This record gives sequence, C-alpha cells and structure tokens, in this order.
Amino acid sequence: MKGRMTEGKPLPLILRFAIPMLLGNLLQQTYNIIDAAIVGRILGANALASVGLSTSVQFLILGFCTGMCSGLGVPVAKYFGANDLKQMKSCEFHGMLLAGIVAVILTVSCAILCPAILHIMSAPEELFDDAYAYLLVIFLGIPFTILYNLMAGILRAIGNSRIPFVFLAVSTVLNIGLDLFCIAVLGWGCAGAAIATVMSQAISGILCLVYIIKKEKILHLSAGDRIFKKRDFLMMMGMGIPMGLQFSVTAIGSMVMQASNNGLGAVYVSGFTAGTKIKQFAMCPFDAIGTAVSVFVGQNYGAGKPERMRQGILDGFAAGIAYGIVSGLILIFFGRNLSMLFVSASEAAILDASARYLWALGCFYWALAIVAIGRLVVQGLGYPAMAVTAGLIEMVARTVICMTLVPRFGFTVICWADQSAWLTADLFLIPTIILIYRRISRSFAKNALQ
Repeated sequence: MKGRMTEGKPLPLILRFAIPMLLGNLLQQTYNIIDAAIVGRILGANALASVGLSTSVQFLILGFCTGMCSGLGVPVAKYFGANDLKQMKSCEFHGMLLAGIVAVILTVSCAILCPAILHIMSAPEELFDDAYAYLLVIFLGIPFTILYNLMAGILRAIGNSRIPFVFLAVSTVLNIGLDLFCIAVLGWGCAGAAIATVMSQAISGILCLVYIIKKEKILHLSAGDRIFKKRDFLMMMGMGIPMGLQFSVTAIGSMVMQASNNGLGAVYVSGFTAGTKIKQFAMCPFDAIGTAVSVFVGQNYGAGKPERMRQGILDGFAAGIAYGIVSGLILIFFGRNLSMLFVSASEAAILDASARYLWALGCFYWALAIVAIGRLVVQGLGYPAMAVTAGLIEMVARTVICMTLVPRFGFTVICWADQSAWLTADLFLIPTIILIYRRISRSFAKNALQ
C-alpha cells in the first residue's frame, strides 16, 4: 500500500520521506527569516529586536501546538502500519477533536495574557509596543498553526510527506508578497509581518484539509468513525499532550535564557535574534530526519518488526550527526556573513554578538542531532513521558546556567547555554532509547513464542 515503510531498506525510505519534510521545514523557517529580514531592513534594528524578543514565547506556545500534532500522528502511523484502518480512523477523529479544544483554549488565554507575558520576558520599554502588536497577532493565529500541523501530521503518518511540503511552498511564496505589502505598502509595521505569517499558515492548513477531503479516501471518516470513545480520546491525549509539553518545557528554558539576554541590552537582543533565526533554520534537517524515523518506527512497531525499528533508529542518528558536524562548521566559519541577512554591515556590534553566538553553537551542533532525533524516536516508540523528561532536563539545565551565571559573565554564558542543555539531555536519551527498544524486543519475542 502507498506510504508504507514496513518493507525495503530503512535508510533510503527514511531519506525519501525526510526530503519533503526537510524542504517543508526550511520553508516554515523561511516564514520567520523573511519576517526578520524585511523587518530588520525596512523598519530597523529596534523593530527586529521587538520581533525577536518574543521568539522563545512563540516556541513555548507554537511548539506545544506542533509537538501535540506530531504526537497525535503516532497512533495513526502505528495502526496504519498494522493495517487496522478502523482504529486508525478513530485515532484521527479523536485527534481532531482534541486539537480543536486546545486551539480554543490557547487562543483565548494567550491573547488575554499577552501583555503580562512580555512583562515577564523583561521586554525593554522602547520595544514593548511593537513586540505586543506582533505577538498578539501570532497568538490569534494559533488555530491555523494547529490546523496545518494536524493535517500535515496525519498525512505524514500514512507516509505522505510530499503534499504538506507542496502546500507550504505555495503559502511561503504568498508570505513574501504579503510581508512586503503589509510592511512596505500599508505601513503596518511589526503587526504586518505577523499578519502575513498567519495568513500564509492559514492557507497551507486549508489546502491540506481540502486535499485530504478530495484525494485521501483512506482518511475519510464515516458516521461510525465519528463516535466519541472515552478510551480513544484519553489515548490521544496521552500521546499528544505530553509531546506538546515536551516542546514547551524545553521552551521554558529558552524563555529564561532569552529573558536573561534581554536584560543585557538592545545590541545583544538583536544579535541573539539574528543568531537564533539562523540556528532555527539550520535545525530543520534534524526535525525532518527525526520525524521520518518516528513515522518509520511507528509503522514498523505496528507491523511487529523490531529489527527494522533498530536499523531505522541507527540510520537516522548516523545521518543526523553527520549533518550536525557539517552544519556546525558552517556556523563557525560563516556565522557573521549569515547574520548580515538580518542586520546591515554598519551594525558591527550586533554582528559581532551574533557571530560569537553562532561560533559557540557550531562547536557542539552534532549534540543537537541526538536530542532532536532522540526525542522523536522515543515518541515513535510509544513513550511520550520519556520525551517530556528529556525536555525537562533541557529546561533545568538552561535555567540553572542562565540564572546563576549570566549576571556574572553576561553574553558569554548565553553563547554556551544551549550546548550544555543538549549534552545533558543526550546523557538521558541515549540509555533511555536502548532500554525502551530492548523492552519492546522482548515483548515481541515473548508474543512470538505464545
């Protein structure tokens, strides 16, 4: 059946699945990069800082949405691999129901709490108004973020990573035009950049939904599939909410890190913003490979093939670490030049800060591969609580380092905080994956003997 990853060599299957995912992730990061580049070039460094100082807050909220939708796709992939289409559709329905509830709760609460969030983030007074306008619009667009990620996650669960990329590509091109129109023509400032991003996200989500309705009959729900079942709803909560929290607790550490950096002044806020945009763009292959391995593991788990699961995990880590080494070298040697995408050459102090941050990241970028792929592997193996624990470890590491050392050593600590969190999480994830896999293998062997 189209989309199955239960036959054939694992690495080619993973890479073929990951390439459209990678392109889609790059396009999604292009949203943010286009916003930052246009804002920085047209509106100036202070406007760039206004957009950037809420980056970790967006990661906290939107990361929860993305993680939750990714988690909701795991049971769909598992039952698709097992060819249990009735249960797969039940998971699909209850995942949609949960996503709708979460969309309403998050949109209302975040919009109301937006000013308080910026105060907690120590937003400088001169940046507050623009930051509020930008963040409020992003929060109001949460339902569209959930719509796209849920529809894309369901399609990927059945092995279709190409269509989410195609529709995201269309909306990215639209986003470029809307950015320029809203900022340069209409003069809407930072809010215009956010409006362009939200509208583009909405279009990509709607296109995915229409495609499923028109083309993917295997995902169509009958009246019998749309019956509420408490057990299935709780199962989807048990997969989706922990995975969303895993992203969020990681983001809390990033929020502490950004709040600590915000207190160092506008130069370091702008430098950190430019560096973070580049870091997020360079992270895209990790997410693509990790998602591909998670779907591969989920489908083969459902099909009862532990050896394929093992080989897929090993191949995924090897590909991710190799990329991490190469991209780390690029950050080390070309970080300053890349930062000039967002900041003019005359802003020497900001470029110096960004280059310092990227140089430090590059030295340990391979360690991020283990974290990013490992968390999704644990999710695909059906242990979302362990992924949350990995996120908690990252959060604690960043928080402790920033709160204790930034007041004394300043921006130098900001430059090395991420790497400390990655390495700490790696020490947890590697033995955890080994133990979980052994437990699953023993369970398959035991069932085979019965």
